[in-house]
Amino acid sequence: MSFGTDDSSAPLACDAAVVGGGPAGLMAAEILAQAGCGVHVFDAMPSVGRKFLLAGKGGLNLTHSEPFDAFATRFGARQAQLQPQLAAFGAEQVRAWAAGLGVQTFVGTSGRVFPVDMKAAPLLRAWLARLRAQGVALHMRSRWLGWDAAGALRLATPHGERRVQARATVLALGGASWPQLGSDAAWVPMLAGQGVPVAPLQPANCGFDVARADAPLGEARRAFFRELLGCGEPPALGWTPLFTERYAGQPFKSVALRFTDSRGRVFDRRGEFVATTTGVEGSLVYAVSHLLRDEVAEHGHATFHLDLLPNHSHERVLAEVRHPRGARSLTSHLKGRLGLDGIKSAILYEQLGKAGMQDAPLLAQAIKALPITVLAPRPVQEAISTAGGVAFEALDEHLMLRARPGVFCAGEMLDWEAPTGGYLLTASMATGCAAGQGAARWVQNLAR
Repeated sequence: MSFGTDDSSAPLACDAAVVGGGPAGLMAAEILAQAGCGVHVFDAMPSVGRKFLLAGKGGLNLTHSEPFDAFATRFGARQAQLQPQLAAFGAEQVRAWAAGLGVQTFVGTSGRVFPVDMKAAPLLRAWLARLRAQGVALHMRSRWLGWDAAGALRLATPHGERRVQARATVLALGGASWPQLGSDAAWVPMLAGQGVPVAPLQPANCGFDVARADAPLGEARRAFFRELLGCGEPPALGWTPLFTERYAGQPFKSVALRFTDSRGRVFDRRGEFVATTTGVEGSLVYAVSHLLRDEVAEHGHATFHLDLLPNHSHERVLAEVRHPRGARSLTSHLKGRLGLDGIKSAILYEQLGKAGMQDAPLLAQAIKALPITVLAPRPVQEAISTAGGVAFEALDEHLMLRARPGVFCAGEMLDWEAPTGGYLLTASMATGCAAGQGAARWVQNLAR
């Protein structure tokens, strides 16, 4: 195997080149190798699978155990396009694939599937060992620059530019999230220049900046757009300084988040999320992020409602708020009667102010449906994943580019998105499998 020590002066001819060493690219390489193709994988980073390893730092979520029909719905508008790939390589196949590498898995209480040891590194090491045994060659520090006039791949290496003439190419270059790990979206203008339609890359599974509660929404929106135009004062984003100082980084636990967008799409789920210095992030926010992002894009803001006590009825909350508190402070009263303290109590003061906190009906309503307005998603570089990418209309049923015969695309660079929970990794591997099969078929047809 090669790790950046290639003789870049000599062009390389091969059956198949895979550009991108993440899960989609490695899966495509494995499928190609199993089909008897000579495979070379090229990646711009010093080692493969960097985002895969980081994603598994807190426990590698491989896939999800829910029934296939429910699993497929997690891909929203792209369910129809991804369903054939997921049917061929879905959750069951992912678990069988891991078992074939000697990695046993288990289903957690949430239905998510993890390796028994929860780690990504042992699985990646076993995978690379199997790829080596199959004859796959890896070339690190090899950044794709596009094609030359003869159709050869151009690659920048530490030893100069190299050209690769491959019978089939699989591009698995990722999206635009976590660019420090290799997915920097440098491929977008290259493919767009070839006439390939690419939907704009947007953050998915992302956090949001909130509108300051002490600034009118109208003015906040005006300031936000003035900032976008490069003039005016900065927008009124984020929490008040006192809230940020005390509570940024702390979680909201056992809450419910409800949101209905202007198209009538409804989200209602329990879970938890985190307050950041400028807004909100975390699993519950990620789950609704696509709806919030689209609403912000269309209207300039989105407002969700937070139920701080989802196990309590509105009537009970109102009765407890109205209960005589004697000499106790309101903060002590809310803690004693309803268990509201810490960040939950603080967010009520943040949004209502002292005067609003003294209005019992308003306070009870806020406890059950506290409006939080967001004005902007966090930058795509900070997001867990990316929406947008190569349009499925640009591909045939084997994920081959119609504009570049013999070139296939896979993984997060395709125009789809999904929530966290194992769906992202499964779909990346499923499309890598499909692209690998398509590329192998292409190579075999050329050899006839």
